[in-house]
Amino acid sequence: MAVAQERLDAGMAEVLADGTAYEGILTPAALAFLAQLHRHFEASRQRLLQARRERQALYDAGGLPDFRADTVQLRAADWTVAPIPAALRDRRVEITGPVERKMIINALNSGAKVFMADFEDSSSPTFANQLDGQINLRDAVAGSIEFRSPEGKSYRVDDNPAVLVVRPRGWHLHDRFFCVDGAPMSGALVDFGLFVFHNARALQRRDRGPYFYLPKLEAMEEAALWDEVMSAAEDELQLPVGTMKATVLIETLPAAFQMDEILHALRRRIVGLNCGRWDYIFSYLKTLRGHPDRLLPERGQVGMTVPFLKGYSELLIKTCHRRGAFAMGGMAAQIPIKGDEAANKAALDKVRADKLREVQAGHDGTWVAHPALVAVAQEIFDKYMPAPNQLGKLREDVQVTREQLLAAPGGTISRAGFDNNVEVCLRYTAAWLDGLGCVPIHHLMEDAATAEIARAQLWQWLHHDGVEFPDEAPIDFALFDQALAAHTHHLRESQHPGASRADAAAALISTMTHADELGDFLTLPAYDQL
Repeated sequence: MAVAQERLDAGMAEVLADGTAYEGILTPAALAFLAQLHRHFEASRQRLLQARRERQALYDAGGLPDFRADTVQLRAADWTVAPIPAALRDRRVEITGPVERKMIINALNSGAKVFMADFEDSSSPTFANQLDGQINLRDAVAGSIEFRSPEGKSYRVDDNPAVLVVRPRGWHLHDRFFCVDGAPMSGALVDFGLFVFHNARALQRRDRGPYFYLPKLEAMEEAALWDEVMSAAEDELQLPVGTMKATVLIETLPAAFQMDEILHALRRRIVGLNCGRWDYIFSYLKTLRGHPDRLLPERGQVGMTVPFLKGYSELLIKTCHRRGAFAMGGMAAQIPIKGDEAANKAALDKVRADKLREVQAGHDGTWVAHPALVAVAQEIFDKYMPAPNQLGKLREDVQVTREQLLAAPGGTISRAGFDNNVEVCLRYTAAWLDGLGCVPIHHLMEDAATAEIARAQLWQWLHHDGVEFPDEAPIDFALFDQALAAHTHHLRESQHPGASRADAAAALISTMTHADELGDFLTLPAYDQL
């Protein structure tokens, strides 16, 4: 991929004019690199997004996801992925968070094996957030990152920090601040392109990748596009083929039926798959939005032991270990509760139980969202996984059917659960519009995935006939409108993040919830209001 040296179009020029603080990131060569990525891969991205829309139309018409008939031989054949780099062979605890400067330092110092720097679900993609994140990661790679708080406290990275893995945005998100030939760029290519252009060579010299987490994939063809992008970037940056490594989040229902295929498409560079549980629940809701027989109960009743989630996680372990790839566990959303010892103990007990389930099932590592939970998760994995990983645990006992992956669990919808969905959706959206991508609400760390669960559930409960509370009172729009108005008033008068954007968030949520069709992503219409 030869980088053209022609002038960039007006969209890029405007970014440069408005972003003088980012001249070190938005260099002419870096922008030319982005432009070439766009010109080589945008048409393919659009074709894949159209294929998503066509699949969803089939599901809306009554169809259901299934294992692919055209890849039966691929699934039956014996093959493995490329060897896993030494730096990634022990991933027992990973911490995730946005690309904010203090967060990066604390995460790298947390004691976790890996820090996933997130440009996606825990970040609000304002121009400043995304570009500041690139500067912060560049400084972290260079070893020069530091932060001084307003109180004068100094933060620096200690010796032996966590291994850095970057999550760019998904294929579905555009970046309105970066335009090439009059069209907005893919947010994924902006995040990926700027990071590798400035950091890939330095990381490669230290045997640290670069490494990536790839989100929201739905099909093997989408994984293959990432392989093509990374190969082109390696060629342009003069890196050995396969230098860039990837872990794929299996966080969409269609992808659960193509885990072998996704591993195969990225077999030269994939390290593992991850159970992105919260997005997976959202994808189940969204994919099956037209199926009234597959509604889910309130979020608190949809744990990883219900059949469709248990089957998904065990199939992921079996598939990965057969192919020599890691099977990573999911996120613990709990955060420490200060000032309430009993509540804090209960929260930590939930984390321990979740991590015990994962390690005993055969996962090779897990996620936490708060530094204080690293030691909690590590204690469990150290005890039950003394080796660096569990690749030898093949789980040949697992037999997961299509029906199990699609089975809706029983349960109820309480008034408190309905009200909590309204509150979480409103408060998160308001904070996102105000530039914050992850928000603590009622002692859980909420991000775009958990807010999407709340939004999708509200839409389904309100648009399908006969959905009731346990006392047989109907769930209807009058109740929703009343709850939204009350929470909007409370948020507007509070000190919570996003209070100043309460009305804008409420209007957006009301429009999307009343719409005849469930919108694909909350962040797409919200993006225009940043």
